[in-house]
Amino acid sequence: MSTARVGVAIATRNRSDRLAVTLRHLLDLPERPPVVVADNASTDGTRARLAREFPQVKVVALPSNRGALARTHAVRALDTPYVAFSDDDSWWAPGSLARAAGYFDAHPRLGLLSARTLVGPEETPDPLNDVLASSPLGPAADLPGTQVLGFLGCAAVVRRAAYLDAGGYHHLLFIGGEETCLAYDLAARGWGVVHCPDVTAHHHPSTGPRPERPAMVRRNEVLTAWLRRPVPHAVARTCRLAAEARREVPARRALREAVTRLPAALHARSPLPPHLERAARLLEETSP
Repeated sequence: MSTARVGVAIATRNRSDRLAVTLRHLLDLPERPPVVVADNASTDGTRARLAREFPQVKVVALPSNRGALARTHAVRALDTPYVAFSDDDSWWAPGSLARAAGYFDAHPRLGLLSARTLVGPEETPDPLNDVLASSPLGPAADLPGTQVLGFLGCAAVVRRAAYLDAGGYHHLLFIGGEETCLAYDLAARGWGVVHCPDVTAHHHPSTGPRPERPAMVRRNEVLTAWLRRPVPHAVARTCRLAAEARREVPARRALREAVTRLPAALHARSPLPPHLERAARLLEETSP
């Protein structure tokens, strides 16, 4: 059993070179966090490379690509009370995991902490930093930072028990904007979701094209609405996507995939409690 307070969970697929860079940064941290990599059935030799170069890293070898659900497999494989998420192209600043652990220790209701994200070698602040920091939900007396209902997946730390209580990332969303539903589910169970800009993650994303990403994000926006928001809101989001699909190829793909998954979304539907629905609407009304 680990004596560390924070472990690191990583989901990866076919990006062994980038993953190796990330692991070197994480293993050099002063907090010495245990690291678990959930491999989404990579075919580029990722598992062999991990065994050869990083024997201290635990690997969860998944038989198929599970998308964001791989993170949940990694969380279950850790025994630390808190878990920081990294992607295979992101890592944590020295001291940030210790600072996050201090916040969790001091605030028992804290379920998820969103960090400030610095992008690339230039350490450019991610635009989402300011959006989260200026959240109109404001502070809470029993929580650090500012309350939010969203975060960047590679820059978040969770209370392991809270994450598992909320069910982790929703299986229906696979990947692409899946964070919102998790934030909703944590908050619906009474867990605090906050942004703390004095905890820092570094993100070095690939500059190559990701043509499938816009469609997946738009699909999941609609599915999240059907899963957690009022029916009129979900209908409006779907109609908006349908209108966009008449002129945009990514929107057509998003609509097609959303419609295919809609019966499952309706079956798993669990609307937000009224106070959280009001918070979600406030965020939408004040978003830039």
